[in-house]
Amino acid sequence: MSYSTADSLRPVTLDDVRGAQKMLSGVARVTAMEGSRHLSQMVGAPVHLKCENLQRTGSFKLRGAYVRIAGLLPEERAAGVVAASAGNHAQGVALASALLGVRSTVFMPKGAPLPKVSATRDYGAEVRLHGQVVDETLAAAQEYAAETGAVFIHPFDHPDIIAGQGTVGLEILEQCPEARTIVVGIGGGGLAAGIAVSVKALRPDMRIVGVQAEGAAAYPPSLAAGRPVTVENPATMADGIKVGRPGDVPFGIVGELVDEVRTVSEDELSAALLLCLERAKLVVEPAGASPVAALLGRPDSFEGPVVAVLSGGNVDPVLMQRVLRHGMTAQGRYLAVRLRLTDRPGALATLLGVLSVVDANVLDVSHVRTDPRLGLTEAEVELHLETKGPAHCVEVGQALREAGYTVMG
Repeated sequence: MSYSTADSLRPVTLDDVRGAQKMLSGVARVTAMEGSRHLSQMVGAPVHLKCENLQRTGSFKLRGAYVRIAGLLPEERAAGVVAASAGNHAQGVALASALLGVRSTVFMPKGAPLPKVSATRDYGAEVRLHGQVVDETLAAAQEYAAETGAVFIHPFDHPDIIAGQGTVGLEILEQCPEARTIVVGIGGGGLAAGIAVSVKALRPDMRIVGVQAEGAAAYPPSLAAGRPVTVENPATMADGIKVGRPGDVPFGIVGELVDEVRTVSEDELSAALLLCLERAKLVVEPAGASPVAALLGRPDSFEGPVVAVLSGGNVDPVLMQRVLRHGMTAQGRYLAVRLRLTDRPGALATLLGVLSVVDANVLDVSHVRTDPRLGLTEAEVELHLETKGPAHCVEVGQALREAGYTVMG
């Protein structure tokens, strides 16, 4: 399966995906399919998790990158490859290049998480930090390709990339032939398009549901317009699907073969990541948890058995800490309250005693005595509490008010 870079608009077929599967034998892992009792109870049908977060480099991106680079002509390989990415595609290209003996240069945003930058270097790529957002990084990589002759490896907009990602679909059919619905996150569309090509060719009755973050949902308006539409300033914690415009190649496939594209909120993404960690014992990045977020949002709207594709697990520890706290807040298990009290000895101890009675665990206390907004005898206290759910949050607030405190937030 060898194609030149000029052959970028050819259709992607089941034979392409099967050829990619042979090429990836011994390179990409056949990742596990894990059942989820908790999600199955919510959905009312069996739910299985396709664990691409356990793939080499931590995401499905190695599949497409390897197939794309392996398909280059000898003179193209000799020129080296270049890519732009904030993380997963960067690592996929770096490892694929190293395995194939091809020189790789990867442009990453200056604010890219240090673990992802370090991992990309460790896989053998030359990393260049450029720009504050991926669009700037992408432009720099394309300029480098034009200047040096290096082949630009697009993260999703090429048939070879889509064929490689489509091998996930073949594995799903082998591991869970009884499945009726596949739920998969969508950024540029490469993974969803690949899965759709392979699955619909063999199981046209299978329902495929794509999921986008509300703040970076370019596919719904694009599908409505019948052409790729750019969403300005996409914003979401799920950087793996934070793409402002669908790819031209995957867009046509998604429009034809994907049955529905839904959106999920940041709260739903946080809750999904927390659920994967607590219930499935799986570390999943926000983009990888987007299918689970869709299940949480509308659990009764999926025909089972359902397969949710956990597309990646490369989450920055700092982001993980923030997202987990956000997820706990969304589930009513974390509460921040601010209130004023009389600044006298024992006042703070009295307040903490009220919280102890209602069994709220105090994680952090901020006590401010000097502020122009405060009266001479006032102090302001901000408390971060671990709670047991929405009902417990209401109980804590009520107990504070009944004790005479004015809760400000």
